[in-house]
Amino acid sequence: MIGNVRPRTLDELETPFVAVDLDRVDNNIATLQSRCDAAGVANRPHIKTHKLPFLAHRQVRAGACGITVQKLSEAEVMVQSGLDDLLITYNLVGEHKARRLARLASLANVRVALDNAIALETVIKAARLAQANIGVLVEFESSKGRQGVHDPQEAVDLATAAMDAPHVDFLGLMTYPSDEATVDWLERGIEALDRAGLPLSVISGGGTPGMHRIGTVPGLTEYRAGTSVYHDRKTVQQGAASINDCALHVHATVVSTPSANRAVLDTGSKVLTSDLAKPEPGFGMLIEHPEAIIAELSEEHAVVDTSNSATRPRVGERVRVLPNHVCPVSNLFETVILHRDSEILAELPVLARGAVR
Repeated sequence: MIGNVRPRTLDELETPFVAVDLDRVDNNIATLQSRCDAAGVANRPHIKTHKLPFLAHRQVRAGACGITVQKLSEAEVMVQSGLDDLLITYNLVGEHKARRLARLASLANVRVALDNAIALETVIKAARLAQANIGVLVEFESSKGRQGVHDPQEAVDLATAAMDAPHVDFLGLMTYPSDEATVDWLERGIEALDRAGLPLSVISGGGTPGMHRIGTVPGLTEYRAGTSVYHDRKTVQQGAASINDCALHVHATVVSTPSANRAVLDTGSKVLTSDLAKPEPGFGMLIEHPEAIIAELSEEHAVVDTSNSATRPRVGERVRVLPNHVCPVSNLFETVILHRDSEILAELPVLARGAVR
């Protein structure tokens, strides 16, 4: 609001702000859903990118079987908004997490991915407190080098312990990302589970860059993609999208041109992520001046190197930045502006933002 006047277009808003193009979002949602449908794989989009119940509901209405979240606080927000089928892809450890998970399990169909016995104990305690069933997926490491069991026997041991616990259902396996290494591990993992007589109903893969491979991992039953709802400079670089697919931009103003080859925007590390998109240089792409490089971020300033730019930003000019990695940018803003052809549709609170908890 400007006084008592409600802005109608993006040009009437003060910068910096985040704008989300609803038409592009809808097209991106439809693209992921159609690829999953064509492969005969359930779509379970990851909401860590947008963190908006409004868009999560839109994804489910488009055909998603449910949603993926990364943390309990995201799950709590989504369940409170009426969503009732969630996968939490994070090890939950400890008494506090068990009690929160129990409350969720009493309200919705919840499944949890894990890779160790302590995390499984947390799920078992939550299921006991809720007296409600909680599904378990064992995460395996196939190429990310982050978390997940390495040896299929570890998956068998966790699955067996889950099957023996009251109100806990072993559902299957999960990994990220889904690539060639996934196929090799799955062959060994499925064989080990089969030998142990353990049922396997879910094999969950994921990753926006690998969307084109959804149908190439044998046995995959569901797919999780997050960044695909907005896309960003990285997914364009990786060939998963085009510039015209990118739905979220940071709108900024040029506040200084202190030298012939330097401009400064009213953004900084509090607005743009410090993530890089190597080999592309800089901290995002300046749409109006694509050859310019956002070379440095301080808290409130983005310094732009215009040495090789065909055009030079001028003081007062409004510009759009395509983030290198869109997920943390979503998390940095309390609200996003939803628009269509620059006409403002709504200002949405980013209800599921915040630190991991």
